[in-house]
Amino acid sequence: MKTQTDKIILGIDPGTSEMGYGLIHVKGKQLHLVTFGIIHLRKIKEHPDKLKRILERVDQLILEYKPDEMAIEAPFFGKNVQSMLKLGRAQGVAIAVALNRNIPFEEYSPKKIKQSITGSGNASKEQVASMLQRLLDIKELPKYLDATDGLAAAVCHYFQGGVGLHNKSKSGSWKGFITDNPKRIK
Repeated sequence: MKTQTDKIILGIDPGTSEMGYGLIHVKGKQLHLVTFGIIHLRKIKEHPDKLKRILERVDQLILEYKPDEMAIEAPFFGKNVQSMLKLGRAQGVAIAVALNRNIPFEEYSPKKIKQSITGSGNASKEQVASMLQRLLDIKELPKYLDATDGLAAAVCHYFQGGVGLHNKSKSGSWKGFITDNPKRIK
């Protein structure tokens, strides 16, 4: 049985062309790379078919690696409303799969993920990938940096103690402390 200091975290970088994912195994205070990659969606013409593929692959990742938690990059505000809507749907499908498998999830803004990994919220994809390469001893970076972006979401989740946009109301409150530390209450 895994404890809080022994868990697997799935990170997702939602996308409608490529969706990045990464899994880390946390043992004590050590981070270990499990795997990372992308879900290719570019060749799928219809948006509902892309959503179906996301559902199937994220579910397959969960069944294969049995993550304890999931971290996902929150949609960012862009100029193209249609693109944002499609990205939000992709993110929603990944979250729904996690919820269906009873896996808690957390959202992190792109800026928070970059800041957590590199120290700068304005870091490039290449800077994030380079830092992860050193941190997790990755031998060779992938062709698509969406894969390292998914991995970055998982590492950010670990660094942030699991407190992101979804449950930030818990952080710093007594209710959050009680929820996180039930054995300390007498």
